[in-house]
Amino acid sequence: MPKNSKVTQREHSSEHVTESVADLLAHQEPVDYKRSVLNVTGETWDKQKEGDEDLDAERPAWNSKLQYILAQIGYSVGLGNVWRFPYLCQKNGGGAYLVPYLVLLIIIGLPLFFLELAVGQRIRRGSIGVWNYICPRLGGIGYASCLVCFFVGLYYNVIIGWSIFYFFKSFQYPLPWSECPLVKNGSVAVVETECERSSATTYFWYRETLDISNSISESGGLNWKMTLCLLVAWSLVGLAMIKGIQSSGKVMYFSSLFPYLVLVCFLVRGLLLRGAVDGIMHMFTPKLDKMLDPQVWREAATQVFFALGLGFGGVIAFSSYNKQDNNCHFDATLVSFINFFTSVLATLVVFAVLGFKANIMNEKCVVENAEKILGYLNSNVLSHDLIPPHVNFSHLTAKDYNEMYRVIMTVKEGHFKELGLDACLLEDELNKSVQGTGLAFIAFTEAMTHFPASPFWSVMFFLMLINLGLGSMIGTMSGITTPIIDTFKVRKEVFTVGCCIFAFLVGLIFVQRSGNYFVTMFDDYSATLPLTVVVILENIAVAWIYGTKK
Repeated sequence: MPKNSKVTQREHSSEHVTESVADLLAHQEPVDYKRSVLNVTGETWDKQKEGDEDLDAERPAWNSKLQYILAQIGYSVGLGNVWRFPYLCQKNGGGAYLVPYLVLLIIIGLPLFFLELAVGQRIRRGSIGVWNYICPRLGGIGYASCLVCFFVGLYYNVIIGWSIFYFFKSFQYPLPWSECPLVKNGSVAVVETECERSSATTYFWYRETLDISNSISESGGLNWKMTLCLLVAWSLVGLAMIKGIQSSGKVMYFSSLFPYLVLVCFLVRGLLLRGAVDGIMHMFTPKLDKMLDPQVWREAATQVFFALGLGFGGVIAFSSYNKQDNNCHFDATLVSFINFFTSVLATLVVFAVLGFKANIMNEKCVVENAEKILGYLNSNVLSHDLIPPHVNFSHLTAKDYNEMYRVIMTVKEGHFKELGLDACLLEDELNKSVQGTGLAFIAFTEAMTHFPASPFWSVMFFLMLINLGLGSMIGTMSGITTPIIDTFKVRKEVFTVGCCIFAFLVGLIFVQRSGNYFVTMFDDYSATLPLTVVVILENIAVAWIYGTKK
């Protein structure tokens, strides 16, 4: 043996022989005892699991932590933050509603959101693979999530289509919904009767945009304008999703950040409008007795549930592309509270604009009723003695009208109803609850017609809605594509394109003339109960089947 070999050196050294053995063993290949005949532990070698581990090494990953956070924010912050949360805030006690919402966000929303982030990140699969891994008998939870995502995606993209239609209609002055259309009656042009009875924005929404039928049973055929807009909407979603997170992640940089820029611009502009403070004060004036109503807490819990996108599978899909050592505690807290502050920001914007609109409508009411009073004075139905001496009809304020209204109501108590006068109270205008499409496509659009440079603000507003909807749709579609691609190993591009085409064809039911009725029906019934069941089963799977100690 060579004199300078390691063994010879050890023989002449005072070190223990065991160190030489350890040194020799350090150069040996590690033995996989699960495959070896030396395996006496009873553990079996699962070739499928080993293949899954190899697949994990090839799994796509987010380019950066910022891209991932923006994707989760884009998914959780959607149209509901703009038109559902402000309505619930107005309905359920103003500022007092923020207390139950924040409490339930911390107690219910944050833990459930963390649960989905954690299982997706740890197991690195979509919703089907995650629940199959924990318990094969509960694999149906993943399929249920995919089905709910499909139902929601069908009608959610129709709303994006409506926003696209309004977006392109905004590139003209004046805005097409700012005035009632004229129709020819012989040689005379008169205002459309139906529009005159409602309003220009309401008429444009129901007759020009939806061309709505009288009931859900009357399909009325396809609305070709909405069909084209739906095709554009699904094309945008398909292009954003076709390369998975490699394409959708880049889209999120714009679709997640642009709505915040628009909301801040609208807030600054809204605060400069006359009456904006009235709207914000109305929103934040707390009605503390509402906090004792169980219905308020139930609606707050439901909003928390849907605001974070729990049960859809989108959260699990996005987190499955993370490294397993990512700090998902921090992610869950950050995204949850950004979602909450976005809802508050959107509510400030909405009530600032609605406060301006309420002042405009109140002034219009005062003018119309003042003309009625002048008519009654000229026809001697009312005495001039009833009008306070300081009242000037050419510059009549809301305060002067209210004083005059109370005097006439007191004197003409027995015949007051016959006069047909309205109280014209600003509070009544602010109390008119508007939510959903009524807020975005009627109330907000009407307010924007009174803005200086109204087409610019209209373009910005509907571009914001398109981006909010697109961010949520990417998350919703990921809740379908990620688990299916993981489970059945289909080609990503082919499945994504096929899914979008199939969804577009099924979604044609929503762009009939009766389509709005189907959108309302799906919005009310397609997700609420199924998602509640899904989240309950998720908790059972993690807490009792997988085990909280693990």
